[in-house]
Amino acid sequence: MAAAASRIERIEVEPGVRLAVEVPAASSKPVVMLSSSIGASMGMWDEISDRLSDQARIVRYDTRGHGKSDAPAGPYTIERLGLDAVAILDALDIGQVVFCGLSLGGLTGMWLGANRSERLAGLVLANTAANFPPASMWQDRAAAVRINGMSALVSPTLDRWFTKAFRERKPERIKQMAEMVGATSSEGYAGCCDVLAVADLKPSLSDISCPVRVICGAHDPSTPPTRGEEIVAGIKSAQMATLDAAHIAAVEAPDAFAGELRKIMSRAVSAAT
Repeated sequence: MAAAASRIERIEVEPGVRLAVEVPAASSKPVVMLSSSIGASMGMWDEISDRLSDQARIVRYDTRGHGKSDAPAGPYTIERLGLDAVAILDALDIGQVVFCGLSLGGLTGMWLGANRSERLAGLVLANTAANFPPASMWQDRAAAVRINGMSALVSPTLDRWFTKAFRERKPERIKQMAEMVGATSSEGYAGCCDVLAVADLKPSLSDISCPVRVICGAHDPSTPPTRGEEIVAGIKSAQMATLDAAHIAAVEAPDAFAGELRKIMSRAVSAAT
């Protein structure tokens, strides 16, 4: 008999706000929760889901303001994004997960590690940083998007997200990612810009005690490996890997990325036994 497929549910995370969540079929496998970059829906995790779904229950979701999730008016906060993830786990009756967040999703993971450590068996912080200065860049981008929409952001976003070689090698995937960025709610994107303008988890890194793996992209202009080294310096026992990719390493280097995620899954299991 074929295994039951995952399904998409819209889960209420606060009164009147529902987020789109891919819920895996019930099993005894460990749970991995995937949290996306600003401007991306859960589809950015297709390659990782394909590689890990036989080893883990994959819970991925559209951040508020993205994909098929609701886009309430901003500003948003990093605490609110973290509590969204907790609300999803509560609704699914899931106690602990290995949480893997990329970029904005990584910032969410740091908040969870520092403030809801009991929910994390392990943490992967990919292509991210503990803060994203200057605030003015995000404030200006939020203002422009609220006025002019997302279309002008698509091309420069893809240039930051992927190396030229990958863009030339995988035009169909790049087209999908372009459509993903362009379809993002202007208010949702701007609300998350508001988060990146002010959030600073650097003082909280020392509060994170679960197994941590930091993933960087060697060619990432947004969060270069030096930003990953800052995270490793702040979290006891965190380990770091640098992949041959730009900012969305989960898409550009999925085999290596999935391999790093398996390592943290293994560490989390070892820590629990």
